[in-house]
Amino acid sequence: MRVLHTLTRLGVALLAAAALHGAPAAAADEPGWTAEPATGRPGPPRPYFYLAGAAGAVLEDHLTLANAGDRERTLTLRGADAYNTPDGALAVRPAGQGAPAAAGVGAGAGSWISFGAATTVKVPPRTRAVVPFTVTVPPAAAPGDHPAAVVATEAGHESAVRVHLRVGGPALAALTVEDVAVHGSGASAVIRYALVNRGNVALAPELAVRAEGRFGEVPGRGAHAVPVELLPGRRVELSEPWPGAPALDRVALTLTVTAPGAAPATARASVWLLPGGTAARLGAGLLALGTLATAALLLVRTRRTGRARPPEPPATAAAPAPEPELTGASR
Repeated sequence: MRVLHTLTRLGVALLAAAALHGAPAAAADEPGWTAEPATGRPGPPRPYFYLAGAAGAVLEDHLTLANAGDRERTLTLRGADAYNTPDGALAVRPAGQGAPAAAGVGAGAGSWISFGAATTVKVPPRTRAVVPFTVTVPPAAAPGDHPAAVVATEAGHESAVRVHLRVGGPALAALTVEDVAVHGSGASAVIRYALVNRGNVALAPELAVRAEGRFGEVPGRGAHAVPVELLPGRRVELSEPWPGAPALDRVALTLTVTAPGAAPATARASVWLLPGGTAARLGAGLLALGTLATAALLLVRTRRTGRARPPEPPATAAAPAPEPELTGASR
């Protein structure tokens, strides 16, 4: 019993030591401060900023920085462009990096944001600081949505708050669906496609899939929301599970994408769906068959060329070279 009691105490001590050792690491992952839109009245916090105005307008709002820790924080503030990554996620342009060539209508709005002299803010412990900022819309700014963000940074930790900025003028909602392809078959089939926002407003698209096989319609997918906010001028590459795909069939696939205010966009593709491994084996068989056919053709051509070639004349003996004549003359 005494040995058991000793082992139990040792185990408890080891668990306590492990907990104490792990606590600082977990705390180190927390920045200890937050950044969010300021609220001037009671109620739920704003999840983002929403600002609207005409070209040439100067818009204002406020950012709240809350320091919940027991030491002073020094935060650096800036504006940044918001954009879609190729797979559809929303991201913020890193400091010092310009907008990509394909950013389109929504590029550059981060440079319109200014914190004036308050680009660096010191926040005392257990204190909230409210920092004003302005958005100066250029006189030549195009109408529509210009995604941006305000970003607070300290010691490698970064917090971005989305800015929904709309410049007054005609709004155009337009999109296309492109590059449709299917990978796999049966319940594991996946449809890959690309969406392009060709208008000047952000879109929340929906997708419907219709499929027609050689023997009639096969299960597709009804209209449902695509989990992406498609920003103006952006192209994203997405995938869609297709659990109702047949295991063996040739299918005509039609994708229809809709978004509020935009005309429906469609794309079609004709694909062979084959059981797993069949496509690879069929391709290898066709390759081997093609190789054999090529070798046989070369062999036939070689034999035909050999029969058609005329016989060469017999070789004649070469005439002996003349011997030098010895005259016996001397000088």
